[in-house]
Amino acid sequence: MSDVTRRMLSLLATLQTGRSFAGGDLAARIGVSPRTLRRDVDRLREYGYPVETRPGPGGHYRLTAGAAMPPLMLEDDEAVAILLGLAALASTGSAVEGSVDEAATRAYGKVEQYLPKRLRHRIARLRASLDTGEVGAPSTSAGYLGELADAIANRQIVAFDYRRANGAASSRWVEPHRQVHHLQRWYLLAWDLGKGDWRVFRTDRIDALRLSTNRFESRSAPPALDYLVTGIRRNREVVAFTVEEAAGPVAEAFRHDTAEVTALDGGRTRVVLHQESWEWPLAALASLDAGFTIEAPESFMDGYRGFAERLRAAAARSGAGPARRAGPGEP
Repeated sequence: MSDVTRRMLSLLATLQTGRSFAGGDLAARIGVSPRTLRRDVDRLREYGYPVETRPGPGGHYRLTAGAAMPPLMLEDDEAVAILLGLAALASTGSAVEGSVDEAATRAYGKVEQYLPKRLRHRIARLRASLDTGEVGAPSTSAGYLGELADAIANRQIVAFDYRRANGAASSRWVEPHRQVHHLQRWYLLAWDLGKGDWRVFRTDRIDALRLSTNRFESRSAPPALDYLVTGIRRNREVVAFTVEEAAGPVAEAFRHDTAEVTALDGGRTRVVLHQESWEWPLAALASLDAGFTIEAPESFMDGYRGFAERLRAAAARSGAGPARRAGPGEP
């Protein structure tokens, strides 16, 4: 925290006691000169805090009654980051009532009223200028995320009904440890009391969450994100591509997957993936417009060979000639 920010928070905390302070007394409390105090009071007013000043003998500084919630003390770039973060979060899921994305959508339209006056016009203009595309992701209950955070902090055992990917349902009692956001999904790392081991649960598949009054002792837990990624990879096949392209474009092409990207000599790049099926990397590879070699299990290689034959046959049957790149504004 910068000295200015620390000083401003100290000044605000002092004034929020509701008392009136003589200038000399207030400057001494904050540990600044009278001139610095005057500058800091001006900053608070710029942020929207109603500081009353009475000069001369018997004068004072006092925070008058204002809005129910005082404006947030944010710098310009912090306010922009908050709005963009809400916009990005609102673009995921299907805006189910009570979900994180639906809550972000509501907050997105309200945030400016809690900002300093000097930032409200900029944020309003930014919001008016911004469009976001939808990102396919399951809706997750904002309430569940908040309740799980409470349970983790208070070391409370929680119970819930859980739906697996195949539709099978079960009831779980767990000691919650960490929440993880990974590739547009929310997860819970917890000690499963029924299994006697660590488990990862997709939060969007949790129903009927209940917080118990029973507490648990702290455990030595694995790093949450590493444990999650290892679990996701456990039943997947390893596929490697050596691409005739630099690492930057390759990493961008595979940004939606957990890929190990390594730059090689000669402007080549090696990509290692853990895949459930052979189809997933094809779109990324096609977007690179570069040659590549494949290292994969034979079942995956059969899939690639079959697709190559179908693609070759489809191209041979087409009599339309070479495709033309669409111009600006064309579909």
